[in-house]
Amino acid sequence: MNDNRLIDYLDHMPEAARFACSYIEGLEKDGFLADKRTQQAVILNIVIIGEAATKLAKDSPEFLGRYPDVPWRSMKGMRNRIAHGFSTSISTSYGTRCEPHCRRLWNG
Repeated sequence: MNDNRLIDYLDHMPEAARFACSYIEGLEKDGFLADKRTQQAVILNIVIIGEAATKLAKDSPEFLGRYPDVPWRSMKGMRNRIAHGFSTSISTSYGTRCEPHCRRLWNG
């Protein structure tokens, strides 16, 4: 992978994390579950994060190996469950696995 693509993917991840976190900021879980538009916005950004992680794993596995504490596989897995319609509860998108990692990506 050329360095520009690597930088693009690494830029996409915290940007998507910021968007996802901003959509649920101040929103209680019940409010999130009642708001389909916010759910879709968060899901789209989770897919963006997972797609970037997938491309990094394919094209730059040595880069991922330098950061073993980042849950690359989980990001890819969440993207796959959402994109391929596997049984992923929408509540999983709210504050469980996503939010702490979004904040880590956001904060660098």
